[in-house]
Amino acid sequence: MNDERTKAAATAALNRYLMQHRLRRTPERYAILDKVFSLSEHFFVDTLHRMLDADGYHVSRATVYNTMEILVDAGLVRRHNFGSTPAQYEKVAGITNHHHLVCTQCGKVREVKDAEIDRLLSSKRYTSFHPAYADLYIYGVCSRCARRPRPSAKNKE
Repeated sequence: MNDERTKAAATAALNRYLMQHRLRRTPERYAILDKVFSLSEHFFVDTLHRMLDADGYHVSRATVYNTMEILVDAGLVRRHNFGSTPAQYEKVAGITNHHHLVCTQCGKVREVKDAEIDRLLSSKRYTSFHPAYADLYIYGVCSRCARRPRPSAKNKE
């Protein structure tokens, strides 16, 4: 699905969600949705707020946070908690199934696709439960941090 069709489908899904939950369809919510669907990477809410502000669309931080909760509830955005950093978000529509490698030293997150893991997960059957999606986080040390010299015990004193 191309970007415009993905955005149009997301807008229609948000319309349905807002009507079903009797929430207002404000221009701010749609501007935030549009910005989210223009991004291709994980993002922090504060970064999104700064981007909107830089684009000349001044909206309160609270509105951005509240709208993100709506987008998560509507199934348009997924929230990730990678280690001790603030929550990161990513759009769901138009994104292929992937997993996350999280560096425990620098916090960098890398997306990986693994068909074998996907096949294994999709073959699992659970009694009285129908999975919608799965998130897999693999924690370790990235190659850049692994190459960095570690401080010796002498340097710590």
